[in-house]
Amino acid sequence: MSSVIASTRFSVLDRSRVREGYPASEALRDTVRLAGELERLGYHRVWVAEHHGVPGVAGSAPTVLAAAVAAATRTIRVGTGGVMLPNHRPLVVAEQFGVLESLFPGRIDMGLGRSVGFTDGVRRALGRDKDVADDFAAQLDELLGWFRGTSPTGVHARPAEGLTVPPFVLAMGEGATIAARAGLPMVIGDLRNREKMRRGVDHYRETFRPSLWSREPYVVVSGTVAVAATPEEARRLLLPEAWSMAYARTHGTFPPLPPAGRVASLPMTDKERGFYEAGLSGHVAGTEEQVAEELETVIEETAADEVLVTTSTYDRESLLDSYRRLARIADLGTARSPQPSFQAQ
Repeated sequence: MSSVIASTRFSVLDRSRVREGYPASEALRDTVRLAGELERLGYHRVWVAEHHGVPGVAGSAPTVLAAAVAAATRTIRVGTGGVMLPNHRPLVVAEQFGVLESLFPGRIDMGLGRSVGFTDGVRRALGRDKDVADDFAAQLDELLGWFRGTSPTGVHARPAEGLTVPPFVLAMGEGATIAARAGLPMVIGDLRNREKMRRGVDHYRETFRPSLWSREPYVVVSGTVAVAATPEEARRLLLPEAWSMAYARTHGTFPPLPPAGRVASLPMTDKERGFYEAGLSGHVAGTEEQVAEELETVIEETAADEVLVTTSTYDRESLLDSYRRLARIADLGTARSPQPSFQAQ
């Protein structure tokens, strides 16, 4: 095994994707079941996501789902990838993570993003305008202040105040700059645009300011990784999500994932076909040997501390097999680089 891969942590973000023929409740149970398997395989952390009003994604309440995942596991770190901070009041987010950390001490991560609702209708339902994301840096500072007990309101967040819940910033758009200025670990993707990702990582490291939360930069690169016995089988894993993304780009909503075998028969316009083909390219996919080589390149180019895998597909057994193969590539369960050092004041 490559020494570069051996020194890197591997984690998973599961988006609770709904599958054709199954209710949304099954997608949530799939996430909880997968977390147990990932723990047994030796993955470092498992995160859940936040989406609202999306037919193909069941994960609308990430802190609630994180609680279910943490309750069903014992050692793996559990968190969010992420809570979309512009959708919420920072006090409420602090309280939710304070409860999680109190119930599952030392295992909770607070991954935070700056996206707002996917459509105008969702934003109206949330009571948020599109430009609320422009205040993300201030919202982030307010949130962290609740853990430190520095709110000028005189209110104290219970039970969050005084607890250490590691914060991570999802680096979309200006996220890298915000993470660096705040002195927080950064999660950046995707693997399909390596040059843009490298620029973001370089900018983050060059402008990072040590903080009460993290003394040094910590980079998590995120993207799809599909491993199978043959390159063809690995590509097959990508088909449902590629079609769903193409549909979303042309229709404005994410549908449930179809079986890979049905994707080829689905009608697509030229525009949809273009998005579909683009959605199949640039991922880390192939046999164990091919994926190991590609991962080594990615980690060397970015000097990433951690890889967060975000693979979605219809066939759950094939997905689990991919994670098993990736665990073999990374020889999970061996010693890894230390966690970023977090401090709470």
